[in-house]
Amino acid sequence: MESQQANVNIIRRTYEGPEFLLEAVTDSTVWTEAAGYPYCGTFHGATSIKSNVFDRLGTEWDGFVATVHTYHEVANQNIVITEGVYTGTYKTTGKSIRADFVHVWKLDDGKIAAFKQYVDSHIVVQAMS
Repeated sequence: MESQQANVNIIRRTYEGPEFLLEAVTDSTVWTEAAGYPYCGTFHGATSIKSNVFDRLGTEWDGFVATVHTYHEVANQNIVITEGVYTGTYKTTGKSIRADFVHVWKLDDGKIAAFKQYVDSHIVVQAMS
């Protein structure tokens, strides 16, 4: 088993910018955005994750940020759970969001094996319409 603190540090770094997150994903990473969320779906590998999630967030939103307020370590599982809030302004409508999220991260050998998002997608959809 990997060090739980090392896993938390890897995940903490991913929130510092998409470039750090993309360093931690691999071609076999499975990334799942919540059903009902505008970017919903399951994406495989860094290229798909970048184009289907982060490129869109970067071009469609001003100041979109995921701010984590709590990190949870799942003992002996290589899983880190984060709780936080998304903020930003949707460019097309000018509407801002503040939406709670939970992210579940599974790590393997210091890389992200899987990600699953839980979010109040209704708030995000309202801002986009």
